[in-house]
Amino acid sequence: MAKLYFRYGAMNSGKSTALLQAAHNYEERGMKVLVLKPDIDTKGANSIVSRLDVSRPVDISVGPNDSLNTLLTDQLKQQTVKCVLVDEAQFLTVPQIDELFWLAVDHDIPVLAYGLRTDFTGTGFPASLRLLALAHELQELKTICRCGRKAVMNGRKINGKFVLQGDQVAIEDNQGIEYEAFCAADWKRFVMRSEPDTAK
Repeated sequence: MAKLYFRYGAMNSGKSTALLQAAHNYEERGMKVLVLKPDIDTKGANSIVSRLDVSRPVDISVGPNDSLNTLLTDQLKQQTVKCVLVDEAQFLTVPQIDELFWLAVDHDIPVLAYGLRTDFTGTGFPASLRLLALAHELQELKTICRCGRKAVMNGRKINGKFVLQGDQVAIEDNQGIEYEAFCAADWKRFVMRSEPDTAK
């Protein structure tokens, strides 16, 4: 039986790069993959774009009210899809995560979902919490904090200042928004206590 995989990490841990590599591996062997991305993620428009400046067009853009079963009906009928890859999975809905789980189980197709566990306040994304509960396999993709320790938190800056309030979803590069991955100690220091950001 195929599995649902959740590959998660802090910002800049190479999630999109890993997805693009997985897609390449399948396609190099002549196997068809489907690449999905929530349409709320406007970065890269209709493409997956890694921080290494590698990109690939998205096969299916998923809206919050979309049923994945409906979107994938024609593709699944052809029985040619060998893998489903999902970027920014934290932006899906909980019912869509359930559909991914049953897609793997019922159709025997591996589903690899890549995303964040938590937002800039340390709160779990609903879809990520569901993935942590349902995924057959979990894999942490690691990156480092500015201090060199493993990063586990995400800080949000607006116009150069770290914030702890705002909508859970705010896409980088819009309206002066940027993100930085932190170890817990530096997230507490720079984000929670809002110390002056003199290290950058």
